[in-house]
Amino acid sequence: MTVLAEHLQDYLALRRSLGHKLAEAHRLLPRFVTYLQERDIEFVTIDAALAWSLELEVPAGSVVPAHRMMIVRGFARYLSGIDPRTQVPPAGTIRKPNRWRQPFIYSDADVLALIEAARRISQPLRAATYETLIGLLASTGMRVGEALRLDRGDLELIDGALRIRETKFGKSRLVPLDPTTIDALERYDRTRQRLLPEPSTDSLFVSLRGTRVIYETVWPTHRMLCEQSGIGAGAKIVPRIHDHRHSFAVKTLLDWYSQGVDVQARIGWLSTYLGHREPRYTYHYLSAAPDLLAHAARRLEQGQEMRS
Repeated sequence: MTVLAEHLQDYLALRRSLGHKLAEAHRLLPRFVTYLQERDIEFVTIDAALAWSLELEVPAGSVVPAHRMMIVRGFARYLSGIDPRTQVPPAGTIRKPNRWRQPFIYSDADVLALIEAARRISQPLRAATYETLIGLLASTGMRVGEALRLDRGDLELIDGALRIRETKFGKSRLVPLDPTTIDALERYDRTRQRLLPEPSTDSLFVSLRGTRVIYETVWPTHRMLCEQSGIGAGAKIVPRIHDHRHSFAVKTLLDWYSQGVDVQARIGWLSTYLGHREPRYTYHYLSAAPDLLAHAARRLEQGQEMRS
């Protein structure tokens, strides 16, 4: 084990003892240390941190490079007290994009087309993985990271609800599932056990190597399936995998408005279901579709008329 690898173990142990959740650091920092070792770099430099953070081909506007730099920067700050040669990347070396991007709203036909395209993937396990993953994202509005962190044990459903662990804000929650979604997850689990009986991970969604499926593989595959299905062809907005979450929220709100439901009374439920910290973040989805804004405006006008 190299000196850097030893320091990494000490750093992770220290952070863990302080109560920090380190799922991303445990996954990314060993890759960064390996990156340095392969290039015979003995200490962290700004150039190396920048090159590693930017080495992946990601969609325009992705937060992945900034996120990788943030994790490396924390490790470098720790190392700077041990090895004076360490260069700590300045804050903001890679900035997170903060411009709001109009989401692509998938229709039910779009989702079915994506699932059908996934079924045509030549490798059976990979086909089943992406068919199930896309269906789960579209039917629940889960974050992609939440779905990829699911373990097989999470399929021990509690009254038809799936337990989501390690959420964006460190809280767990229960997500009620439609019976058809439950059937699809259990069918995938049986397929996985048949095709890959001894994986190296407890993850629900697994790669052909038996490891946990990672986002860096998922987004280009989803992009490929969109292109094969003609989804978004000619549109100004490029469909992303994250847009399944936006689409779920928009469809739910539209259904409520169409049914005459008191959206203001229900918004707290949807906020909890999606794992938002506050309902105001859920209201943000109103701007994602003109139909929603029109419904909201009409509801506001009706309320003003009743008060006048």
